Amino acid sequence: MEDKVLIAKDMNVYYSEKIAVRNVNIAFDSNKITAIMGPSGCGKTTMLRCFNRIHELIPTVRVEGEIILNGRDILKMDPIEVRRKVGMVFQRPNPFPTMSIYDNVIAGYKLNGFKLKKSHADEIVEHSLKKANLWSEVSHDLYKKGTFLSGGQQQRLCIARALAMNPELLLLDEPTSALDPISTLHIEELLVELKKSVTIIIVTHNLAQAGRISDYTAFMYLGELVEFGQTEKVFTNPQDERTERFLTGKFG
Repeated sequence: MEDKVLIAKDMNVYYSEKIAVRNVNIAFDSNKITAIMGPSGCGKTTMLRCFNRIHELIPTVRVEGEIILNGRDILKMDPIEVRRKVGMVFQRPNPFPTMSIYDNVIAGYKLNGFKLKKSHADEIVEHSLKKANLWSEVSHDLYKKGTFLSGGQQQRLCIARALAMNPELLLLDEPTSALDPISTLHIEELLVELKKSVTIIIVTHNLAQAGRISDYTAFMYLGELVEFGQTEKVFTNPQDERTERFLTGKFG
């Protein structure tokens, strides 16, 4: 299991007494993109949010089982440390509105109380923006507010902000659903490039997107992991009738 970055074992997630994710067992390969798909309300986002413990911002949510990140159970780690190791990008671009592009990129360091020398901060900002394919577009405007950027640029800024902490895993929750097709293409190309240096898990409603960029696909239905495998196999030869019905548009 050495090449598995994240392993969930017997994972159950409850909202108060209602079970939202039931008995999930899944392991994610290093330097691959895994797409999590399924109809609305099936537990995709709930599961994703457990992987960096952001679910704990909702007091009624409870998680059972184990979530092992590179050999350590994240449920037993300090959540701040977990969120440094596991970056997250949300559905709508959310740069910090009062911060410049520069400060947005290093926001994680400031929020965690890290003191960075100016030269080191400059280096992190440039490196992260280059990794997010944004440097050439914003290098002359680093001290403008991040909210001045287009939607697609804002989302790449949010990716740069996540990458700045050097995460072991990058989670994305429908990161292109609020973007136009051109911006979506830019993000997809970026993710394929980024998997060389970070493992990626993406929740997407977009079947074509999952088919284009993911190496593995997980299909969830009513809180259960129905099917998981290489994307090509899941798409061309699904093993479960519910997966087939979803892929052919019978529900979802």
